[in-house]
Amino acid sequence: MPAAGHDPIIFDPEAGIARLLAIMAALRDPESGCPWDLEQSFATIAPYTIEEAHEVADAIAREAWDELPGELGDLLLQVVFHARMAEEDGRFDFAAVVRAISDKMVARHPHVFGSESRDKTPEQQTADWEALKARERGRAGVLDGVALGLPALTRAVKLQARAARVGFDWPEVAQVVDKVAEEARELVEARDTLTPEALAEEYGDLMFVMANLARHLKIDPEAALRAANAKFTRRFAHIEARLAEQGKRPEDSTLEEMDGYWNEIRAADRAAK
Repeated sequence: MPAAGHDPIIFDPEAGIARLLAIMAALRDPESGCPWDLEQSFATIAPYTIEEAHEVADAIAREAWDELPGELGDLLLQVVFHARMAEEDGRFDFAAVVRAISDKMVARHPHVFGSESRDKTPEQQTADWEALKARERGRAGVLDGVALGLPALTRAVKLQARAARVGFDWPEVAQVVDKVAEEARELVEARDTLTPEALAEEYGDLMFVMANLARHLKIDPEAALRAANAKFTRRFAHIEARLAEQGKRPEDSTLEEMDGYWNEIRAADRAAK
């Protein structure tokens, strides 16, 4: 029997998922594997899993379709890594992961795999999906199961959506906007009197309501903030480019000078719309 690192399937580009599973088994082989891979645990790999998911989202946002296969592969590797460690511990294996998601998808799509009608709006399908998830949770609390590891803005929206399903929600967007203004006033009024911890709490309250406003406006706050980050990056690059034309760097210029170039690119963006 060949050593783990010499399994012929590892070098077969047409072997599909079996090849990746064999590669991971070889990397985790106690005698011939990679020392770094052998040192890892669920806890140490989890941050990489989150990072790879964000890199997938980034490639999609940039429409970098040539990069997307590689980014999805990086994310798939994280699943294989976790499954391999679980198999070594005798908990479950990759086949169990595939079986679990396959069973779940069949159960949650009775309009495709069962007898229910497909004649539903996307909104009704979403409501049905959430109802199925709620039945799966049984008598758990309304907010139970919203993953702690989610980005904070995404988790805020999911918590608020769960509460809204049982009637705990503002019925009108205007009421949410009023609450945003209220929380912003409280933050401004308290900034010179509160402790750093209390000030952070007030800021958190404002962010939480902003996430709720995004939900009411049907905006993904993570996507909106990523877009704002990209816009800021592009506009600041314009400032750097304009300064470079004069042989200067941002640290060699004044705020007024940089602000002038910021307004220049801002005006150009508005004219292009």
